[in-house]
Amino acid sequence: MSIQILQYEFLGPIRLSEWGPPMEKVVYLIMSRDKDRFNIIYADECEKTEKNDFFTQNDQFKCWIKNGGYEENLYLCILPMFDSEPHERKRVLDKIISGYNPICNQ
Repeated sequence: MSIQILQYEFLGPIRLSEWGPPMEKVVYLIMSRDKDRFNIIYADECEKTEKNDFFTQNDQFKCWIKNGGYEENLYLCILPMFDSEPHERKRVLDKIISGYNPICNQ
């Protein structure tokens, strides 16, 4: 499954609880579900992780829960950018944040 955000094709959304490492060179979105609609509540990028608790240990995890309602209502989308440099992922991330203004990025 995939979802179009701006001109980018993200993989997902999948329940955040179903995610498992590794994850490398991606822009990722945390979304909450409201019936048939997904709302972006946080956006970030990742160079590499192999940690199972990568998301639950994020400084904004409490914000995600507060705005998503509960953990099972949180979803993950990723945009793989395998050959990218950090500044390329940051450029995509900045576009998404300015276009969608995710509440947990404020």
